[in-house]
This record gives sequence, C-alpha cells and structure tokens, in this order.
Amino acid sequence: MREPLARGSGEEGGVRGRASAADGCGSGKGSAEAEKGMSQAQEARPSPSSVYHERQRLELCAVHALNNVLQQQLFSQEAADEICKRLAPDSRLNPHRSLLGTGNYDVNVIMAALQGLGLAAVWWDRRRPLSQLALPQVLGLILNLPSPVSLGLLSLPLRRRHWVALRQVDGIYYNLDSKLRAPEALGDEAGVRAFLAAALSQGLCEVLLVVTKEVEETGCWLQTS
Repeated sequence: MREPLARGSGEEGGVRGRASAADGCGSGKGSAEAEKGMSQAQEARPSPSSVYHERQRLELCAVHALNNVLQQQLFSQEAADEICKRLAPDSRLNPHRSLLGTGNYDVNVIMAALQGLGLAAVWWDRRRPLSQLALPQVLGLILNLPSPVSLGLLSLPLRRRHWVALRQVDGIYYNLDSKLRAPEALGDEAGVRAFLAAALSQGLCEVLLVVTKEVEETGCWLQTS
C-alpha cells in the first residue's frame, strides 16, 4: 500500500566525514521553535571520528538520511533516480522526485531503498506515548521535518520538507541532519525521546523507524507493557 508522498529538500553537498563531512556547506536546522525544544535534549559532547555524517547537497536529503542512518555510503542520486523509475515506469513526469532533477525524493523512495537491503520503515503513530518505542529494537530513525528555505545568506519566509536521520553509535544517539556542520549528540535513550517529543510537538513531523524485517513482522519495535 502506497504511503503519503512526503518529500524532503535541501541545499548543499554530502560525503563521508569524520564528525562532519568535508564536501558541501549546508545550513539551517529546521524551524526555530523546534530547535529551541530539541536543544534541551542535546548533551554537549564531541562527536567521535567513527560517526558517519553526510552534508547537504542539492535536494538530496533523502539520500543523505539513508546513508547517515545506515552509517555508510550505500545510496547515490543515481540509485535514488533508478528507484523512482521502478516505482513509476510509465510516468513521463515522475511523481517521486523533483521535476528539476535535483532530488526532493518522497517517502516511497526511502521505503523502497530500505526494502532492497532487507530492512523496513515503520511509521510511528504520533498518538502513542514515546515510552512505548522500543529503541533497542530500532536500527535508526528518519524524520520528515519542516525546514526553512534560504537564498544565500537570506532566509525566506518559506518552509519545505526535510529528511533527517537519528542513529545510535557507541551507545550515544546522534542527530545526523545533513544541514548540520557536524553530528549533534543527543545522549542516551532519554535524550533521543526528548528530541522526538520536541519535534512531534510541532505537529508537522513524521517519524519512520528503520528496523529489520523480523522486527517489523513481530512488532517488537513497540513495547506495550
């Protein structure tokens, strides 16, 4: 069953990095109100060199979010475009990406990409308390958030959708937003839950849980007791 066509957008370039990647120079972290709430969940600590973090290029935030959540460069713009063609082989104007060829891929591309690796994306029902989220069963999270649009140094009064990855590395959860200069440490499970609560409170955030097929089928990403 096809999911809603949520999209993401961006501005700059991405590669493999240490705490941050060397290619690209994206800026912006989402809505200012969300930033204020989310920052309360973040612990100020340096990012280890083992954290993989791609920086923003064009409108490829979906590609960056996939690679960041998987902690390696597995997808490219070309691979995402191929998925778009498979999803809509008979469409002259592909509905799953930007007409300009700059990316802006929708959720169907992300889900198909994960399925090709034997993984699954599970929608998190915002009506559930976050205490029911079984984080140890979750490989990572991909969020779809409103993000400000800028033209050079000028911020425009517009919002577009942006894909953001969260992932645990060596016991610490990180915000791997490709518009950040470096990963942001969120801390332990309490820290990432606080981050998610602040994002979801804005009302325009969607959360995907990246899990194995076994976890999806058994539903053990949800703890109800």
